[in-house]
Amino acid sequence: MGAPRSTTSTTFPWAGLLTLSALIFTSVTSEFLPTGLLPDIAAELRVSESQVGLLVTVFAGTVVLSAAPLSVLTRRYSRKSLVIVVLMVFAIANVLAALAPTYEMLVGARVIGGLAHGLFWAVVGAYSAHLVPKHQLGRAIAITGGGGTAAFVLGVPLGTAIGHAVGWRLAFAIIAAIIVILTLVTAKLLPAVSHGVVLSTGEIPIPMRKDRTVPAVIAVGLILILVALGHNLFYTYIAPYLIGPVGIDSGSIAGVLLLYGVAGALGLVLAGTLGDRFPQSTLIGSVALVMVAVLVIGTFASITPVALVAIFVWGMAFGALPSLMQARMMHTASLRVRDAAAAYFTTSFNVAIGGGALLGGVLLDGWGIGVLPFVDVTITVVGLAMIIVVAVWLRRGRPVG
Repeated sequence: MGAPRSTTSTTFPWAGLLTLSALIFTSVTSEFLPTGLLPDIAAELRVSESQVGLLVTVFAGTVVLSAAPLSVLTRRYSRKSLVIVVLMVFAIANVLAALAPTYEMLVGARVIGGLAHGLFWAVVGAYSAHLVPKHQLGRAIAITGGGGTAAFVLGVPLGTAIGHAVGWRLAFAIIAAIIVILTLVTAKLLPAVSHGVVLSTGEIPIPMRKDRTVPAVIAVGLILILVALGHNLFYTYIAPYLIGPVGIDSGSIAGVLLLYGVAGALGLVLAGTLGDRFPQSTLIGSVALVMVAVLVIGTFASITPVALVAIFVWGMAFGALPSLMQARMMHTASLRVRDAAAAYFTTSFNVAIGGGALLGGVLLDGWGIGVLPFVDVTITVVGLAMIIVVAVWLRRGRPVG
């Protein structure tokens, strides 16, 4: 697969980064596909919409339980080889989802997908950091993060449109076919990397838990959980919210998701432009804007034009956050714990995704869908407060690697 790449190379690794971006696009599309097809899946399998929402929880919960252990068990293996193996498993999981005759079988397929997804992000989350030197990290993560944004711009809306037109099963089958193609592309274009830490002469290795950057890595993960938890308890159920309080026809949901995704792409561009220059201000501003936009959606849901503008702002603000938070995590972690930090990042994100879908389902069944945006705002306020507290702590001199 070629010699491992060193981050001292002066050539910017466009081919590798764009390959990673394409892989992330497919992975995120597959993870969130049930959100756009929630009513369709529920109707065919004769289960409630909250049960279909739990497919996101099951997927994310599997990631939470498996990402860190699988990262430790596979830490000595080639990063590129692991990506290829994980992609093949991921393709199989999507085929099983497309063929699932019952809700229980679909849950099983999502568990398999979650196992693959957990290891995928543990490896891919740090891959760009192995490809470029540290001063190019923000740019590299913005490029690979573009795959996640493109999933919301194109993947989820297109999958939703296909699902509405010809059935949700075909949407999963198409994802599986794309993953097979991308596996071949990965084998050809993704550079191999060296991910180990070479000790200096006489240097004694220390346990990972004693690395001085670990407390800050944990703090970043907790912030991510709070902000993404609020987001996902609402976004998971966006399709029934659009049909209900906003009053949009089910056939127009894909168009609204496209609007949200396009806004997310704009947010990613802003993150790539401003994130390296003003990392703290850009992060705080994005979270605050998410809060305001979601509050407007909840307050003025029945005024469709206002709700749509707020959804656009919501998409733009949240579209910047994954890239900003991932860059913060990679800058915070020392080289020794970088792969572990990537696993912790995906674990934190999926705690939020799964927990958000679960909490949203409980709120949906108990208090109705109208309460979701207001709970989202409340949790996001706590996340914003923690960002500020941690920023003050870091400024007081906690060293980073």
